[in-house]
Amino acid sequence: MSVQQHYPWHNSTWQRLQQSRQRRHHALLLRGRQGIAKLDFANRLAQSLLCQSPLDNGDACGQCVSCSWFAQGTHPDYRLLTPEQDAPEGAEAAAASGKKAVRKSTQISVTQIRELAGFLELSSHQVDGRRVVVIHPADALNQTSANALLKMLEEPPANVIFLLVTSHPQRLLPTIMSRCQQVEMPTPAEAEALAWLEQQGVQDAANWLAYSGGSPLQAAEAATTGNERLQALATRLAQGQGLDPFATASEFAMLGMEEVMTALQKWLYDLLAISLDTQPRYHLNSLPALQALSKSVDLSELLAYQRDVDSARRSASHPLNNELQLEHLLLQYSKLFSSKART
Repeated sequence: MSVQQHYPWHNSTWQRLQQSRQRRHHALLLRGRQGIAKLDFANRLAQSLLCQSPLDNGDACGQCVSCSWFAQGTHPDYRLLTPEQDAPEGAEAAAASGKKAVRKSTQISVTQIRELAGFLELSSHQVDGRRVVVIHPADALNQTSANALLKMLEEPPANVIFLLVTSHPQRLLPTIMSRCQQVEMPTPAEAEALAWLEQQGVQDAANWLAYSGGSPLQAAEAATTGNERLQALATRLAQGQGLDPFATASEFAMLGMEEVMTALQKWLYDLLAISLDTQPRYHLNSLPALQALSKSVDLSELLAYQRDVDSARRSASHPLNNELQLEHLLLQYSKLFSSKART
């Protein structure tokens, strides 16, 4: 595990937590928008809690044995729970063996929670006896694993601090939320996010930040890994009636249905915004294309189609024939537009 990066929009939250360090709750729920580095913040806090000689501002020293363990990802008093792999083979191994690629689980299982209980029964490797558990995303707990965790939160082991991280607190059991001190993680102001993106060398930062809904980490990722493919998809959607749904589905289905469906939702949001004489939110560079399409689409049909896409997005992770499903949706999209512009 590398040294934790610090983000400027975390500063005020970090300072508040350090001021209340002596009366800190045994379980914190870090909640906020996706893409604002909540997990990084949780790991920064975890390292500081385990550090033998924390700095005056509460950060870990980075020099002690505990910090060395943490940096190497081998700290015996730290556990990170995330959705586990359904099978031991990864996608590359599956491809090499000719087997079907393994789907990553979307849930944290009760087996993982039971294994955590075993970990908490062991003695700490440090004098103060403190141990830290990070659960990310906490909304990945299913009903059974959530109830198993709840028992731990109701009767917390001594010197154990739970750090739960979520972008969807509404999916958590109310009883789990009530056992945690809730920490609202702020979304950075646009100027702050743009300054950080420019420091990272992100080109066209304003447009990528807009496309990512104000989340700077997602903007940085999209700019570096999704630049060409996201721009290509927007170019295809801008064709409207001229879109080839079959070729487009074949081209983009391999990216994964969740990513493609999210991109389609964002495009429709902006098309609807233009149709209602408001400003686009995500595609600042595609304003002329959106304005042209808005002149040849029926508003009621667009709204109905948007509901269909929203419904399909909720099942995007299901093991369906993705390309066929995408073909159908794109075919319906191309039919939204008349060959004659509305007056």
